[in-house]
Amino acid sequence: MPKLNHFNQSGDVHMVDVGDKEITLRQAITEGRIYMQPDTLKMIVEGKHKKGDVLGIARTAGIMAAKKTSDLIPLCHPISITHVDISLEPVTDENIVICTTTVETRGQTGVEMEALTATQITLLTIYDMCKAVDRGMVISDVCLLQKSGGKSGLWEKPGERNARKKD
Repeated sequence: MPKLNHFNQSGDVHMVDVGDKEITLRQAITEGRIYMQPDTLKMIVEGKHKKGDVLGIARTAGIMAAKKTSDLIPLCHPISITHVDISLEPVTDENIVICTTTVETRGQTGVEMEALTATQITLLTIYDMCKAVDRGMVISDVCLLQKSGGKSGLWEKPGERNARKKD
């Protein structure tokens, strides 16, 4: 098991020094789901929510969250994000919305935390906008599907070879 690098030799927490790392294109793809009642999903898909475009507002919230990740996660580096794409796929036969997020940067550290944060906030925004009609919604399966760039190169979640990848 690799050692945790957010602790120094004395065991104190510190921010990892990435100053000597190579600047490379780094990408992370994450996914998550929100389960809901059929009528809730129908309302979203048909655009009949009184608060407006649920998926559009959720996508905007997710993009904003990716940009604010270092303000939310201790020891997370503030980075210059070059691209965020959030795909929201309603699946009516399962009563879910699948959120797939791709985040990119050209830098010295990865964007996994930014992509995970964007996915979580996107799903939480859907929950927030729809909770008045469906308090039983469940957010689940939020995970990293793929990351690339840096010294460690490409990593894919086992079993996700054909994951929803963005071009």
